[in-house]
Amino acid sequence: MNPAATIAEELGAKKSQVESAIALLDEGSTVPFIARYRKEATGGLDDVQLRELSTRLTYIRELNDRRERILASVDEQGKLTSELKQTFLQVTSKTELEDLYLPYKPRRRTKAQKAREAGLQPLADSLLNNRTATPADEAAAFINTEHDINTPDDALDGAQQILMEEIAEIPELTGSLREFFWGNAELSSSVVKTKKEEGAKFADYFEYTEAIKKIPSHRALALFRGNNDSVLRLHLDVPETDTVHPCINKIGAHLNITPANEWLFETIRKCWLIKLHTRFETELRLRLREHAEAEAIDVFAKNLRDLLLAAPAGQKATIGLDPGLRTGVKVAVTAATGKLLDTATIYPHAPKNQWDQSISTIATLAKKHQAQLIAIGNGTASRETDKLAADIISKHPELGLQKIIVSEAGASVYSASETASKEMPDIDVSLRGAASIARRLQDPLAELVKVDPKAIGVGQYQHDVNQVALAGSLDAVVEDCVNAVGVDINSASAELLTHVSGLSQTLAENIISYRDDIGSFKTRTELKKVPRLGPKAFEQCAGFLRIMDGSNALDASAVHPEAYPVVKKIATDTGNDIRALIGDSKTLSSLEPARYTDEQFGLPTVEDILKELEKPGRDPRPEFKTATFKEGVEKISDLKEDMILEGVISNVTHFGAFVDIGVHQDGLVHISALADKFVKDPHDVVSTGDVVKVKVIEIDEKRKRIALTMKLSDKAEPKNRSQSSKPEKKAGKRSAQTSKPRKQQQKAPENTMGSFGAALLQAKQKSKK
Repeated sequence: MNPAATIAEELGAKKSQVESAIALLDEGSTVPFIARYRKEATGGLDDVQLRELSTRLTYIRELNDRRERILASVDEQGKLTSELKQTFLQVTSKTELEDLYLPYKPRRRTKAQKAREAGLQPLADSLLNNRTATPADEAAAFINTEHDINTPDDALDGAQQILMEEIAEIPELTGSLREFFWGNAELSSSVVKTKKEEGAKFADYFEYTEAIKKIPSHRALALFRGNNDSVLRLHLDVPETDTVHPCINKIGAHLNITPANEWLFETIRKCWLIKLHTRFETELRLRLREHAEAEAIDVFAKNLRDLLLAAPAGQKATIGLDPGLRTGVKVAVTAATGKLLDTATIYPHAPKNQWDQSISTIATLAKKHQAQLIAIGNGTASRETDKLAADIISKHPELGLQKIIVSEAGASVYSASETASKEMPDIDVSLRGAASIARRLQDPLAELVKVDPKAIGVGQYQHDVNQVALAGSLDAVVEDCVNAVGVDINSASAELLTHVSGLSQTLAENIISYRDDIGSFKTRTELKKVPRLGPKAFEQCAGFLRIMDGSNALDASAVHPEAYPVVKKIATDTGNDIRALIGDSKTLSSLEPARYTDEQFGLPTVEDILKELEKPGRDPRPEFKTATFKEGVEKISDLKEDMILEGVISNVTHFGAFVDIGVHQDGLVHISALADKFVKDPHDVVSTGDVVKVKVIEIDEKRKRIALTMKLSDKAEPKNRSQSSKPEKKAGKRSAQTSKPRKQQQKAPENTMGSFGAALLQAKQKSKK
């Protein structure tokens, strides 16, 4: 299987493009580097295509390696004919490969093998081929007491074992059956009677059935969690339309065996029940889990990307407030560069109620350090602390302060981390959280890379999915985001530098050590003096590292050092100094890019250079803006139906988006209420961090559930709500094709998904009214 040809067809690209990309990856080039600086080689494949290419390349190479081992095994057995080898070579999936290999796979002695040793293979062949033969009469000639074949029934049992094994190993039959089973089977769950009370959070799945291929990822993961917790039992089967199981009928049709051939048909039935059903149930449950995990990881990756690329407030001195009641509000002041300048603890709330003293403390810190922003964590007491900040701004307008509520997800994890200990060794853990809140307002990307992505809280079921796959996906997102924005080498942390193309943890730490010992980098070429940073690492990282106010103006841009000669030629031709050329849109737009191409630099690279010179160091992140929470709306009890509020998208899932409206409980905008048009994927409409306006359509204060809509013309009883839930109801209706009773289908229960399931269940209950 040729990886380049296969991947090219899948991506809709040329084989030469894929071959060049594979060669670059094999040489150690990173996806961000290839996407940005090797466009000529790959024909402009972007980072998304390159990530997919890399994933498929790994799969195909693993498939090819496994194929070679299998061919060697079959050859050693003396069974590898040219026709069989060709069949193996045409297989394109790991599942098909294992199906084909199954008859040749070394195994323990099976009942079928014992029967063959007893000389029963001819009997099995005769009964399969001669449909008019009487099984008992045929079997009488095969009695063999040396092998415990003492009666005709013993011989028939042995022949049956042989045929069952042979039927279960027919590749085209098992492949067809597997897909039929996937397309028609239903997954049912029932509660373990002794776990009803203990597993109450899975109550919606105590009596549940749904077509396996229609089960959404969040529901599948809830079912698997219930099963892993020994609360639920799962069973997969195809509903029977008559007295014979559909899969048994399909096997009979494939072998041209009808119920009239009683002994053969009973053999087929046993083959299905004993050999195939359990095997397929295990495989398809794994397939469902892998599909659900892939979707959950994809959602997590998209949300993480949006969060990391959120608009930075910029280099402004900031006061971070980590809200608290009894333990006080932790205060940290950071410089424009993020350096920690000062800390304090204030007690504006009950029981101490030191309101005026707290205002005075913060005002003094703001004046002392010329702070411009107040970042308030969105945890407990955030709205009360937000009031305090508003009072400070009102009483001290001369300070020119602006307040913003910031997500503090993961701040506590960072505070207790080794990274935080190194950055702030003499600062109390609680105060480190306030510093992190301030920094994530200044530059979300630079601060959030210090936190394990799984602790940021923008995914669903992150602890239930494949942790290796999740980590790989999230690491790729962080790498792409960091390199898309670029990194100031003279202020970046080691954690941020680690994600720069070509830099390892060791090289990042060596850069920091060099910077601490020698001082700020003046040029990019100075990087070559960093210990262990060789030519390949320099090639990969240089274009993504920025040196502001350095001796070479191009070092502050995304122009790679290898392309500096192109810029010098442009400057010479235009009669400009390079510094004067940068930002000169009129001159740059008048140039013909093709004039500056050569064997090394093609048109795409030259066009990128001109764009970069026009707007050097351009940041792909959006303009900074914040949501303004409604005054007087601080808890769920303050909400009223039809109230229109401003909020921030805190999480996006396949079934909708969650919005922080400032009441300590995110509300859900169901996918059907995101827009006045059909929405297939919520990510097409909203992103994590977006500021949106929503209308409250239902409040359940007791269960802390809030239903919202972004269709502001909707009434409290949205017409589309019941329509949107019809597919869910359909999935739970009793089918005429099965005798199994089932409960009305519901969304995943609250406690298995946190706020996700709570809001979903709320939307479901709304649709029933």
